[in-house]
Amino acid sequence: MSKTSQQNPTAETNGVSVIYTQAHTSGLQQVPQLVPVSPGGGGKAAPPSKQGKKNSTLDRNSDEYRLRRERNNMAVKKSRLKSKQKAQDTLQRVNQLKEENERLEAKIKLLTKELSVLKDLFLEHAHNFTDSVQPLGTENTAANSEGSGQ
Repeated sequence: MSKTSQQNPTAETNGVSVIYTQAHTSGLQQVPQLVPVSPGGGGKAAPPSKQGKKNSTLDRNSDEYRLRRERNNMAVKKSRLKSKQKAQDTLQRVNQLKEENERLEAKIKLLTKELSVLKDLFLEHAHNFTDSVQPLGTENTAANSEGSGQ
């Protein structure tokens, strides 16, 4: 199925052209399409953003222009202050986290030293305990050798 279309403008009312499209599918159809026409007659529609707006150029000496500029300047100042405040808050938070990190690292060092001392004490105690306790077989042989010697 090949589609080819031909456009034949037929009528223009209130700045809108009606275009009939003939599509070749299984037969001929006429499909009306509404296309806005610009005042210049070029057939192009104005972008939606500019259709509803008034004349955007205001006289620089008008009260409305001055009021808009004043509002914009206030909004810009507010935005810049907010941005500065956010940067200060972030910097303050970074400093707090650095201090907390230093405290935690110092605590880690202290606990590591304490663990090392406790390990040494435990190993020393375990070594002394094994030296003071004799195996059962050696005690009996020592007692028997003393008794048989008389």
